[in-house]
Amino acid sequence: MRRGAHNRRPRAAKASDAELDALIEEATVDAYDESEQMMGFHTMLAENLAMPFKTDVLGVEVTAEKLDWTDDEQIAVICTRGRSSQRIAILDLPLPRPPPKGAEWVDAYRRWRRGR
Repeated sequence: MRRGAHNRRPRAAKASDAELDALIEEATVDAYDESEQMMGFHTMLAENLAMPFKTDVLGVEVTAEKLDWTDDEQIAVICTRGRSSQRIAILDLPLPRPPPKGAEWVDAYRRWRRGR
């Protein structure tokens, strides 16, 4: 074993475009409009994204606590630091390295929002 190798966490592999497209299909299969598709993604994120997790926002460590919605009905995450909290759109939330379990759902949501 290389020196220091025991302290490294394994790096999660990025999902391929095909894998992300399959997740998009799973989240939106029964949805009739964009609002229902958003709900599908919210449900899949709630079921699969391991929370809480720590990440950095503008160089400050925060804890991503739970899913929420922005005022314009986009998926968001409530982030806390001490007694302060901030709602951040999941499109803008930097994910830590390695990412939390289920982060491929964040990537799928971001791909869907960009229009693939």
